[in-house]
Amino acid sequence: MGPYNHRFQQESAVSEQDEDFAALFEASVKTAKQFDRGQMVDGTIVSIGPKVALVSIGGKSEAEIEVAELKDDDGDIEVSVGDRLQAMVVSTAGGLKLSRKGVRNAATQRELEDAYEAGLAVEGRVEKEVKGGYEVRIARERAFCPFSQIDIVRTADPAVHVGQTYTFRIIEYKDGGKNLVVSRRRQLEEAQRANADAVRASIVPGAVLTGRVASVLDFGAFVDLGGIQGLLHVSEMGWSRVSANEVAAPGDQITVKVLRVDEATGKISLGLKQLQNDPWVHVAESYAVGQVRTGKVTRVAEFGAFVELEPGIEALAHASTFPPTGRAGGWAKTIAPGATGAFEILAIDAAQKRIGVAMVEEGTTRAAGATAVKEGIVPGAIVTGKVDKHEKFGVFVFLAPGKTGLIPFSETGVDRDEDLLKAFPLGSEVEVVVLEVDPAGRRIRLSRKAVAQQREQAELREYAQRPDAAPTASLGSLADKLRGALGGR
Repeated sequence: MGPYNHRFQQESAVSEQDEDFAALFEASVKTAKQFDRGQMVDGTIVSIGPKVALVSIGGKSEAEIEVAELKDDDGDIEVSVGDRLQAMVVSTAGGLKLSRKGVRNAATQRELEDAYEAGLAVEGRVEKEVKGGYEVRIARERAFCPFSQIDIVRTADPAVHVGQTYTFRIIEYKDGGKNLVVSRRRQLEEAQRANADAVRASIVPGAVLTGRVASVLDFGAFVDLGGIQGLLHVSEMGWSRVSANEVAAPGDQITVKVLRVDEATGKISLGLKQLQNDPWVHVAESYAVGQVRTGKVTRVAEFGAFVELEPGIEALAHASTFPPTGRAGGWAKTIAPGATGAFEILAIDAAQKRIGVAMVEEGTTRAAGATAVKEGIVPGAIVTGKVDKHEKFGVFVFLAPGKTGLIPFSETGVDRDEDLLKAFPLGSEVEVVVLEVDPAGRRIRLSRKAVAQQREQAELREYAQRPDAAPTASLGSLADKLRGALGGR
């Protein structure tokens, strides 16, 4: 082949390549002219390069899309050759260029709007805590969840929700989905309402259930048992006296026992101490009347002071067991909550869970003083007590813890027109004679005027019994008569 023919073939090949390129370019330009910017197109991925992927959009028409738009949040390509996708035309100059950014956002927003209008639940991740609530990521959108809507109960530590994935309800959808407000609480409440019938069927007296503390007040805590709340009263929280805040806090999971269910009002009473050992079971074995125990005053009421003898065992020191002070209610000033002391056990009723005690004065040995006084309260004995109170029919006298007697007006030695209050000042000591004592020792009848009479008789008896009491001539017969009279007594 000559030089001419070889050069001709080369020129012909170049001419064909130019014609093919020109044809392809012209076809590409024609294809590009068939589409407008912003138009949505469907296509199939035919190849994926390092930076650009080719998408077939029908016939011989192909378009480009950046590989970066085909990656997920972790940077991995989320599509493969042969996958179909929807994209938007962003440029027609020099061929078709596509983008999925607008399509993704539009699809996400449409889904969220549909979920909002239909009241459907959406899944979201709590990203971080912000002012007034949390930032929540739902798909590719950011939403706001107020603190009050993150849970049914108040959360003591808001940070516990950060990083958690929950199911939410969209409660506000504004500005095309740019402003979203979500609520997890509404979703939880809806689930509870759906389960309410099954939960209520399980709430029967004696049932042991697990719930969450919804709120805590001075008188107790409300416990959510699954959409239905019951009251755990502070008196049912423990066998010892406790405050509600010491036992429960909002959000705590707690196991309780159903005590009562009022079908008419729907009120449910719960107990916690019923799941613990009852300390009163061993009271009859461990306690006895006359024992002296160390106790701590837990509360002072108008009628007496409550004393804790051990955790769960509380006794009452009645106001009448405290010595009178001369003022009404003055006994309460002599003792204060938190004070400890020795207390004598006066009565035990294990069935009713009641123990009566009396405070033993400091410095006394194991109730020796109190016991001695009690043993001396017998008919005919002269004892000393303190004026406790006045009534129209007489004067009450405190003799010993748990022992108060009455001086009837007729036994006071005071005339009707005299002032009883002046004759017997409150808190003053008075010497009396014990006239009567009932078998239980609760009713004691006293006399003030009998003291002088009994002392005179005692003196005469002592005198008459003296061997050296020689009578004079003028008094001999009288002394003999007295000796005879007193000797027969």
